[in-house]
Amino acid sequence: MFNDRQDVGRRLASALLRYRNQDVVIVGLPRGGVPVALEIAKVLDAPMTMIFVRKIGVPGAPEVAMGAVVDGAHPYVLMNGDIIHRLGISDDIFQSVMEEELKEIARRKALFKAVVPDVDLEGKIVMLVDDGIATGATMTAAAVAIQQYGVERLVIAVPVAPRSVIANLEDKVGDVICLEAASSFRAVGDVYHHFPQLSDDDVIDCFRQYSIVAADRM
Repeated sequence: MFNDRQDVGRRLASALLRYRNQDVVIVGLPRGGVPVALEIAKVLDAPMTMIFVRKIGVPGAPEVAMGAVVDGAHPYVLMNGDIIHRLGISDDIFQSVMEEELKEIARRKALFKAVVPDVDLEGKIVMLVDDGIATGATMTAAAVAIQQYGVERLVIAVPVAPRSVIANLEDKVGDVICLEAASSFRAVGDVYHHFPQLSDDDVIDCFRQYSIVAADRM
């Protein structure tokens, strides 16, 4: 069990120390991955930013991912063919839900643009960070999108994920750091003692903390 996201960030940072003093950028997945990314950025003395990615949930069962969408300079849409086929999801339904998620991404981009740094990823070692992986849809979409920036190496760092998802991600990226590989679990929050839902203000606060730390290093 982990105490909270800050605890996870510090533990992951310890597992990533070999990357310290290298050309690294820490990229958090919203919202829960951002406080984890902050702790890693502090320890590795690395720049930090965020990727705008959203799960595309099944109507009536939003926790079930039928895909994921990334917006940015290199947008990407992931479709979970197994779920879509099994549940008979039409193209129109998928597109409709995706458009709603893109509206939420647009809202967040407008809100966070004043605090989230625009960091050049080309040629960098990029660490994609989240507070845990359940289906892997959002992390996979984020990984594919990030690779389009011409990064030198892509590292995924999470506290917990299903073994099957880890295996799939290892086929796509250079390095996957997972503190606890699980055969199965109901939800990411099950491995935390303290796992509150995060607000937009929590994300903004993390980036303000990061800006203070970065300013102190100059």
